[in-house]
Amino acid sequence: MALELRQQLKLTQQLIMTPQLQQAIKLLQLSRLELIHTIKQEMETNPVLEYEEPFYSLTTLDEYENKAEEKRLEVLAEFWEQYSEDSYLKEMGLHQKEEKEELPWENIVSKRPSLCDHLMWQLNLSHFTEKEKEIGGYIIGNLDDDGYLKISLKEIATHTDTSIEEVKKVLKRIQEFDPIGVAARDLKECLLLQIEHFKIDLPWVREIVQEYLSYLGKKDLKGLAKRLKAPLEEIKRAVEVILSLEPKPGRQYNTEVPIYIVPDVYVYKVEDDFVVVLNEDGLPKLHINDYYRRLMVNGNLSERVKNFLQSKFKSAVWLIKSIHQRQRTLYRVACSIFKFQREFLEKGIEYLRPLVLKDVADDVGLHESTVSRVTANKYVQTPYGIFELKFFFNTGINTNSGNLLSAESIKAKIREIIASEDPQKPYSDQKITKILKEQGINIARRTVAKYRESLGILPSSQRKRFW
Repeated sequence: MALELRQQLKLTQQLIMTPQLQQAIKLLQLSRLELIHTIKQEMETNPVLEYEEPFYSLTTLDEYENKAEEKRLEVLAEFWEQYSEDSYLKEMGLHQKEEKEELPWENIVSKRPSLCDHLMWQLNLSHFTEKEKEIGGYIIGNLDDDGYLKISLKEIATHTDTSIEEVKKVLKRIQEFDPIGVAARDLKECLLLQIEHFKIDLPWVREIVQEYLSYLGKKDLKGLAKRLKAPLEEIKRAVEVILSLEPKPGRQYNTEVPIYIVPDVYVYKVEDDFVVVLNEDGLPKLHINDYYRRLMVNGNLSERVKNFLQSKFKSAVWLIKSIHQRQRTLYRVACSIFKFQREFLEKGIEYLRPLVLKDVADDVGLHESTVSRVTANKYVQTPYGIFELKFFFNTGINTNSGNLLSAESIKAKIREIIASEDPQKPYSDQKITKILKEQGINIARRTVAKYRESLGILPSSQRKRFW
């Protein structure tokens, strides 16, 4: 059989992800800050795009701090100008006695001292030799956020080219710095440093910290009293003193700045209805630069420049349309979610109904994957607080009455049950399971344990209080 080459036409259909479609899908799943960052990146590469930057478009902490620093310097400059003017008038005998509003000094300080700053300040004001200051600086630089020393003395000695005995000597002095307990190598040493500093001589306190901290972790005071052969009341008093000590001395100097969530969607109650509103504050309003628009129409451009501008025009128009489509899709999905979750808006989390992606997808005529993307990293402010949009999608559990409860509703009931328990006799998971069963909710004990852990609630043995 002879081999031969042939050409044949064949008509087929294929789904091709164009770059524009990929961009539209990417924009759907971006969070608010990521979207603003993406727009700024596009602005840097596309000259035909422009927008009026709103105040709330600062996307990073550095940008915010720079703006705050500029404002602070303006206030200081104004203050010193006024101060100098008043001093000059006083010298000339022409000082005006009009009252002026005093500058709030607390607003001038823009940075809290960190733990490292606070300790280095004490180190530099103490009587240390230059070598001891080098060792002390290395110790302070290797403390974690809680104030604990996380490297060995041998390693410090090696890096500072000194002996372990010299490191021990410097460490002992640093452990006397404020806050008390800092530079300890473990919890036991941290507590003992505080006991020594505050001269606590209550019976059993030192013994418990030195040998029996594991009993405190289990809250086994009876076992501790039996082990120490001491009255339970004395053990309780000793434990109360230990619990008043600071296990993390560095936490008061924690300089972490909380990151605040800006909702993408607001839900307001207007008379007897709820209204969904997109949060457009801070989102740049993009448009095509008029200069380049006129240049394309009237300018005498070379083919190369014209092709460049045309590609940038297409990119800009597609970005504007994609953002508009993203916002429109987000609005439709949010409206659909709260159409299903109206009882939540009216009564609270306990009335959250089971909801899956398919329910919303069918309602708005989108694919489930699109609903998943548009709800990712998006937040909504409701009458009961701020929630991620994905929070409203959850599975359901049948009750004895035939109703379907969402997992979040059951978690809310578990939280309520634990909040009402006797702290000295907390409910076990089995007991919570029994209480839920009496309310018509049949779930296994391991499910209760899983929900409790997801709520960040400790088991009953660790929730128990003795006074």
